[in-house]
This record gives sequence, C-alpha cells and structure tokens, in this order.
Amino acid sequence: MKFSRRHFLTFAAAALTSLAMKPAGAREIVPLTGYRYDAGSIVIYTSTRQLYYVLGNGQAIRYPVGVGRAGMAWHGNGFIARKHLRPAWSDENGGPLIPGGSPRNPMGAAALGLDRGNYAIHGTNDPSSIGGYVSHGCIRMHNEDVLDLYRRVSIGTNVYVLQ
Repeated sequence: MKFSRRHFLTFAAAALTSLAMKPAGAREIVPLTGYRYDAGSIVIYTSTRQLYYVLGNGQAIRYPVGVGRAGMAWHGNGFIARKHLRPAWSDENGGPLIPGGSPRNPMGAAALGLDRGNYAIHGTNDPSSIGGYVSHGCIRMHNEDVLDLYRRVSIGTNVYVLQ
C-alpha cells in the first residue's frame, strides 16, 4: 500500500502525540543519537515535547513534557541553578503567594530553576497540559516525573533546549 506525504505526516503527528501523552511513570530508556551529550545532562526537544536525561553510552530516560506556547518558547543552553521541593509561587505581577503543596500552585511537586531568568523545569497540578504548548517558557512535567528527575540532577547540570 502506498502512502501519500499527507498520510505519512498525519501518522507521524499521531505517533508523536501518543508519545507525548504517556502517563506519568511511563518513562522509558531509549537511544539518544545524533549528538554527544555528557551523562547527567538534560536535553529537551520542544518540537516533540520530550525531555531526555542522558545516561551515557547513547542512552537516555525519556519523559513527556509541556513546553512554551508560540512566542514564549526559548531555545539554547543553560544549567540547573536552583532546586526546590514544593516551591511556593506568585505571578510576575506580584500577585498573592501560593504556598507549595497547594493544588492551585502551578509549580507542582518540585522545580529545577534554570540560570535563565524565571525559567524552570517543574511539575504541574494539571497533568492534561503535558504534551502541549502550554507554558510561558517553562518546561512542565508530571509531578512523579519531576520528582524522579529532581533526584537524578544536581546544581550545575547542563540543560540543552532544542527545537
């Protein structure tokens, strides 16, 4: 059976969406090819909404993520500058502080603050947002997944955000 380019693109988009929408705990060890990253690095592909924690020897743990909306996403290199369990949060306009652990807190269970302003890799209390273009530039993870990543990384861990 012959497939047109349109059919192929539709199939590819559906496959990527199903990967991005895997539930928490569905993380997998997968090959990571094409570039050489040091073991312990974090590589994020915004186009496929996937975060990879590099294990070394061409392998990584893959996590589904939510990424920045159009015009709010960023690409580049950084590093983990801060680690917070149950972080408190308030908006950039100085709104009321939402304590860590609150179901209204958009930071979820943990946050890995980046050296780039207010950007972070963090959990979410809205699991339906994982797999989409949903944030103001932060990387969202299932709470279970961000806690797993939190245990694996340290301050100074390199982060590469790619399209």
